[in-house]
Amino acid sequence: MSRIAAVAPALPPYAYTQEEITAELGPVVTPDPGSPRRAVMERVHANSGVSTRHLAVPLERYRTLTSFDQTNDLFISVGLDLAEAAVRDGLKTAGLVPEDVDHILFTSVTGVSAPSLDALLVGRLGMRPDVRRVPVFGLGCVAGAAGIARVHDYLVGHPDDVAVLLSVELCSLTLQHGDDSMANLVSSGLFGDGAAAVVMLGDARAATLGATGPDVVGTLSRLYPDTEDLLGWDVGGSGFRIVLSASLADVVERNLGDDVAGLLDTHGLTLADVGTWVAHTGGPRVLEAVARTLELDRSALELSWRSLDRVGNLSSAAVLHVLADTLEAGTAPPGDVGVLFAMGPGICAELVLLRWPED
Repeated sequence: MSRIAAVAPALPPYAYTQEEITAELGPVVTPDPGSPRRAVMERVHANSGVSTRHLAVPLERYRTLTSFDQTNDLFISVGLDLAEAAVRDGLKTAGLVPEDVDHILFTSVTGVSAPSLDALLVGRLGMRPDVRRVPVFGLGCVAGAAGIARVHDYLVGHPDDVAVLLSVELCSLTLQHGDDSMANLVSSGLFGDGAAAVVMLGDARAATLGATGPDVVGTLSRLYPDTEDLLGWDVGGSGFRIVLSASLADVVERNLGDDVAGLLDTHGLTLADVGTWVAHTGGPRVLEAVARTLELDRSALELSWRSLDRVGNLSSAAVLHVLADTLEAGTAPPGDVGVLFAMGPGICAELVLLRWPED
């Protein structure tokens, strides 16, 4: 097993209400004020389940961000600051220092950098030069859950090590000017900006430190066939143009329940044994589909609904923010079983089985 010692969310300082964002971005996305698409955008934003979002730069700057080189430069500079804040906070909470980190997995799908942000972070934080690094691009929203699962895989083989999962997503920088497609209208009202760091420990290191967070006791990966055109990016001269199908929720409802049941069955558990659900904030339709397929009351996903309302969908960082809220709430009793999950391009799902230690 491995243990989650700390989860540290980070948000940019520029926060706006959904109404402010809709008013400012309306002319950017739909330049013709008389276009019926403007009304569609306003309706989509109002029904997104989002009240506020944090943005990488002040809201008025988005009018002038018209090229990929502009937005990607901001991804690197703003993203690096958020990455530093998240990792410093996570290590401090875990009672560790940067020199303790043996392995770092970095994930993002909203910008590119070579050297990657994790490499730039090593010198800034004072990590050891022999730290093992794995930067990952392309997993999208699923990467928060997948990152925990892959770091767990590493720590099973390195029980004395400290590892960090780092997610940085600046979704607002992918906004497409003059694109009134339904995908861009939905995206411009749903996604926010943020980062998160998860500090994880191998078994031996966790025992030495006396860390009290939940253990990762199992994982499951699933790639659903013939769904690759439902979610992702079309990459072109203007940067990342989102591909987002309304049928994503249907894929979730058809498949997720069986996958969760299968993971639980492997460990001699059933849905009734799960006391804590940590769900990716994919949007209202996705969360409703999750509740139906798992036969859950809305209250079981309340922290996901609250996170969606407060910061929007943060892509790979979203489920990590919900995990941070779950740990902060402190409502999971000793021995409690939890399931953390997210979905992403592919369509794929990643599931993580958690158990809070008895002592």
